[in-house]
Amino acid sequence: MIHATKGIVLRTVKYGDTSVITTVYTELFGVQSYIVKGVRQSSKTSAGKAVYFQPAAILEMEVYHNELKQLQFVKEFQWAYLYERLLFDVVRNAVAMYVIELLQHSLKQPEANPELFYLIEDTLKQLDKGSDTLVANLPLYFILHLGSELGFQMQGTYHAQTPVLDLQEGIFIREKPAHPYYIESRLAEVAGQLLSLQFYNDLDHISLNRQIRRELLQAFQTYIALHVADFGEMRSLGVLQEVLS
Repeated sequence: MIHATKGIVLRTVKYGDTSVITTVYTELFGVQSYIVKGVRQSSKTSAGKAVYFQPAAILEMEVYHNELKQLQFVKEFQWAYLYERLLFDVVRNAVAMYVIELLQHSLKQPEANPELFYLIEDTLKQLDKGSDTLVANLPLYFILHLGSELGFQMQGTYHAQTPVLDLQEGIFIREKPAHPYYIESRLAEVAGQLLSLQFYNDLDHISLNRQIRRELLQAFQTYIALHVADFGEMRSLGVLQEVLS
């Protein structure tokens, strides 16, 4: 049966001489793998079409879907959003690739989650058009909201009585826990600020230095890894920490 759905490309590999297999987070079906035939041919009708399936691409697709099969087929595709800066700006692209790799490590089941799809889509669009400050703060914001959509939202608020954020339990607490997975002081305070934000544009008003961003990225990634089985090692974290000022 053919369905129309939006999709965000997570990974693409060559298949045969002219085709690709692409892993896509779809609005209707969650994570799916598709064969896309002929997009690597050099003919006039196919030239340049492989670019549609680069990681972070946001597409409108018509797809064949059979719940009994692990590999589906794409019938038609076109841009749902055409990036202006994300693919060419070093910092924006580094953040996008981090977001995509984070999803690769976090999405273990194919089930659809429209709210998570909209979070990913909106995040990538904001990366493309937002200010430099927003872009620098966005990976922190995204990780926290990704955790919420995956079912382990952080609880409580930062204040003088609860100045420690327990990353293992996902809650602000009074004293340091017995395990090493926590942040405190300025790091916990910033985490509390990020959790309280309602809109992407609010990220413009949070001023952080390079060291704070680096430490928070590591802490928030640890938080995700503690709650996702077989999370694995993130290759893009080091790149992102280097390019963010």
